[in-house]
Amino acid sequence: MTKTSNRERILSEGLRVVHEHGFANASVRDIVAAAGVPQGSFTNHFASKEAFGLEILDLYYADSRRNVAETLRNDARPPLERLNAYFDSQKNRLNENDMRNGCLFGNFAAEASDNSEAIRNRLIEVYAESRESIAYCLRAAVAAGEVKPTLDCNEIAGFIVSSMQGAILLSKAHRSPEPIERFRRVLFASVLQ
Repeated sequence: MTKTSNRERILSEGLRVVHEHGFANASVRDIVAAAGVPQGSFTNHFASKEAFGLEILDLYYADSRRNVAETLRNDARPPLERLNAYFDSQKNRLNENDMRNGCLFGNFAAEASDNSEAIRNRLIEVYAESRESIAYCLRAAVAAGEVKPTLDCNEIAGFIVSSMQGAILLSKAHRSPEPIERFRRVLFASVLQ
């Protein structure tokens, strides 16, 4: 069994702390205390809190990419079933903390993108990759005849990313999955018809 390094503990526990308390409210002291490592360990592994923030975004996104591979880009499943599975997985992830933490990307966009160009640019990349994965799934839905052939897959994918982020933010505020479910109902009943 391999021993977890201080760096890995700082990242995993730091991700949890930042997701629970926000990037601005999670001090380096809070992060190293949660990781159970000396404060100097943080500066040994990260040039700045911004550099740490970029790494936890990537750590969080690694999990999101696995989810995308299992859902949106899983060609073994019917396309709209994949899209539904993607929404279910997002909702289930949020339900792990009773909707309290929201989406780390949305949280960072709201609080850190004004103060860090590097974080803002990384979020743009993440959202673009998410949009492309949804467009990929929608193009498959067009090819399978599940949606109308005139559907603008790129435009609707952008709408889905934006709307889903808004629904997640409202779910966080309400501590309820209902905004996500409302978005999904409208999407499938009206937009994807």
